[in-house]
Amino acid sequence: MRQTLYYMVAEHLFCVEADETLIALMANYEPFRTEAAHNSDALFSLSVTHSGPVSYIEEWRQEEEGQDTICGHTEQGEPVFGFRFNAQDAGWLICTPGYHTATLHLSGFQTKFALDNALMILFAMASACTGTVLFHSAAVTLDGRGYMFLGKSGTGKSTHARLWLRHIPGTELMNDDNPAVRVTPDGTATVYGTPWSGKTPCYRNVSAPLGGIVLLSQAPHNRITRLDGIGAYAAVVPSISGKRWETRIADGLHSTEDTLAQKIPVWLMDCLPDADAARLCKETIVL
Repeated sequence: MRQTLYYMVAEHLFCVEADETLIALMANYEPFRTEAAHNSDALFSLSVTHSGPVSYIEEWRQEEEGQDTICGHTEQGEPVFGFRFNAQDAGWLICTPGYHTATLHLSGFQTKFALDNALMILFAMASACTGTVLFHSAAVTLDGRGYMFLGKSGTGKSTHARLWLRHIPGTELMNDDNPAVRVTPDGTATVYGTPWSGKTPCYRNVSAPLGGIVLLSQAPHNRITRLDGIGAYAAVVPSISGKRWETRIADGLHSTEDTLAQKIPVWLMDCLPDADAARLCKETIVL
């Protein structure tokens, strides 16, 4: 039996139509579940089906730890995202232009992986022109404000967040991999928990004003420096998901990134994975 369920993430409504066996795999979305609405009110709608494979023309791919996302388009020009796990197809997401509606075709292999990636990509694409961005980041809250730690994979984002949890009283983990940030027209930025949190099961429907962004870099010492202007912008951009060769999305992301670089304190921290790093960071960025 198929169901249509509604979810709210970063104040954006979206819906998923799928059979009961698939809905049962979506426990991480339950904190974001909301009352029945109408599809016309949703940022996007996803229909999930057991069918495939899908033929498409590849444009670009991202490969990370055996989990591949392949971006392309159908012969009709519809955007397609293919998901592969350990070189085996898991699913194909076909979207309408604008990413308002989409269909996920599952192969039957690694269904949860395909479903989570499809929803995460749809959210990032559909919200790109609304002042909303999805970060690859760890996020914590302290004294009512949110703080994000950025960096390349393996830099120690999760480790630094855990050091705050262990050594900075009152710290709480908001999300360990993919928090969302929404910027209003007046430049106010809010960070939100999401259903996507990497290897750490932290799916909290919470939000906080964004107090600061820290780009981490491994070093044999602890030192933190404020970034301004182009330096702040350049620090933020690599951690934001988006299809930047699509003009509409690129323009939306740029507008949000530019506002964040101007309005939110951005820091570069060279650090060790130790308690002193967490304390120095907190003492510097928490006003």
